[in-house]
Amino acid sequence: MLLRRNGGQAPWEAAEDPGTGKPAACKTRIPTFQLSQASLTEQIDSNFLQHGQHAWNVDRSQCDDLMFKHARECGARTFDGVKVQSVKFSQTFCLDEKESGEQAHLGKPVSASWVRKDKTTGSIKFQYLVDASGRAGLISTKYMKNRKFNEGLKNVASWGYFEGFEMYGVGTVAEGCPYFASFPGENKVSVGVVMEQKSATAKKKLMESPSSREWLLTQAKEAPGIGDLLAKATLVSDVKSASDWSYTASTYATTNIRIVGDAGCFIDPLFSSGIHLALTGAFSAAATICSSIRGDCSEKSAADWHSKRIQEAYARFLLVVASTYGQITGKEAAILNDEGESDFDSAFELIRPIIQGSAEESTGKAGPEDATEAVSFCMRVIRKAQNRLEDISIGDKIIRAAMQPDTGSIGGSDIDRIVIHAERGALGLVKM
Repeated sequence: MLLRRNGGQAPWEAAEDPGTGKPAACKTRIPTFQLSQASLTEQIDSNFLQHGQHAWNVDRSQCDDLMFKHARECGARTFDGVKVQSVKFSQTFCLDEKESGEQAHLGKPVSASWVRKDKTTGSIKFQYLVDASGRAGLISTKYMKNRKFNEGLKNVASWGYFEGFEMYGVGTVAEGCPYFASFPGENKVSVGVVMEQKSATAKKKLMESPSSREWLLTQAKEAPGIGDLLAKATLVSDVKSASDWSYTASTYATTNIRIVGDAGCFIDPLFSSGIHLALTGAFSAAATICSSIRGDCSEKSAADWHSKRIQEAYARFLLVVASTYGQITGKEAAILNDEGESDFDSAFELIRPIIQGSAEESTGKAGPEDATEAVSFCMRVIRKAQNRLEDISIGDKIIRAAMQPDTGSIGGSDIDRIVIHAERGALGLVKM
């Protein structure tokens, strides 16, 4: 269903839910970002998608349900409303400090104990375990105990849903662009405030410990541009909050185990890095498990390749997010762009392969020079922004977090000269 406005084509396209006939997702063709306080009459926002490409703006719960049902349709056995509580291994848990520091040698996982919402319990046996348990990260936090929080991105966030907002960019070429968009058929948007933890603590102290609702309303309406769009809007939901969400781990795989998505690492909501890392990890887990089962490579080689794949994807996106925050905290300073440039198009041109995921195409089809150039650019930006930070060690912390052990080069599309062979019925790893 194509939505049109004022006789012209709107910058989004809606996909209907087959069950209800209602819009379930928006296909946005002109998503934009405004990273400075310059008004729209002075600066056109930067479009981070190439011409002809698009992004999907989806309802999270509907998207999760769609993928869950799709797995069932593809032949997977699915169990809704079930939580895994513990995993049993074929040998006693231990840490081998001599081999790789925090690398956990758990033995082969053989079964998992679960509980349903109605309190019934049981266990299930399996050959391979893919941990996609979200932020809880069962394997990483309970067994490997190798999660580390990113000291370079200590932020706090609050968010909620508003109704009655104003149209974005009225009278400009960016009018209605999904920088500030609702789903078709709904008059509701999600608005959030992200702030450095120390700054948020200091502000809340001055406000004499405001409620979560008071905090979000005050900070959102003080934000340049956003305040005007929310002038007549009403907060219609409870306010949610989160902190310490940026974390990583020393490894994302071991014998017959693969860790994917938030279960292993998370950077920041910016640029939808979470879904990017989740799908990248899922693809890698499937390919490495298939190769191991077929005997194309050893299980250890497959597990090591998966860990490096996640480490590389995490490092690239971490640098992009940190670079962008450098511009945000730098306000009107030229951080992502050069002096005299009125927009950030040149910057987005360089980091686009990482944002769009083409840098993670481990099939060997992506140009390695694109990813390498993007990484180099981000490191220059972080160094540039660091001179303006109160804590000048933050930039170094971010770069060190990106350059994890065994990551190697974070430019290019292959790992150890091995790429994913993405063919239906023959998914796996192949040497270049």
